[in-house]
Amino acid sequence: MTADTPPLVLDIDGTLTDGSGRLDPRTFEYLPHWDAPVVLATGKAFPYPVSLCHYFGLENNVIAENGGVVLAKGAVSYQGDRDRAQAVADEFVARGGDLGWPGFAALNEWRETEVAVNTAADLDLLRTVAAEYDLEVFDTGYAYHVKTPGVEKGTGLEAVADVLDREPTDFVAIGDSVNDVSLFRAAGRSFAVANADTDAREAAGTVVEKSYFDGTSSVLDSLRSA
Repeated sequence: MTADTPPLVLDIDGTLTDGSGRLDPRTFEYLPHWDAPVVLATGKAFPYPVSLCHYFGLENNVIAENGGVVLAKGAVSYQGDRDRAQAVADEFVARGGDLGWPGFAALNEWRETEVAVNTAADLDLLRTVAAEYDLEVFDTGYAYHVKTPGVEKGTGLEAVADVLDREPTDFVAIGDSVNDVSLFRAAGRSFAVANADTDAREAAGTVVEKSYFDGTSSVLDSLRSA
């Protein structure tokens, strides 16, 4: 790779994983050796991408919880209101709703700025309650996220880029889901893998032929050979 190697902003689930949802082992062949900043952007709770950065040997450049938490150069910023999101969840349950995570709810245990609800939940009721607290419900296809309006992966990229003294348009974004749409709009170049949902495919600059990390690796190969 050369000095022209672009910085990356990468979704995790569906993008760095295989069809079973497991992290593709080839990511360890690509990401630790990328000669530019790599940002991991996810709807998952903050510890997940931080842990991945650790095991990849990458700097902690992270957009978590759909933009609710941003980490770059050791500085963390929080964009969402976890207390209000929890109040929505509590009221939703009080009105007969079910968050859908029996037992230990790892999806929410370490979440800092929003609450994730199982997609089997009563969406109409959840949205009604969220609106009463001036929050929104965002359906990523994996979960319903009760979150602060205007907080997105794209705003997270703007924050990370500012800390790294870059422009968002310097970054190449790769993703697969509706929560990557704002990321695609903020980045300079955007790629959706073949397994991407309709929203992501329509927003991406390019839809690649292969799915999951097969598709992502094809983009990375083309970038480093350019």
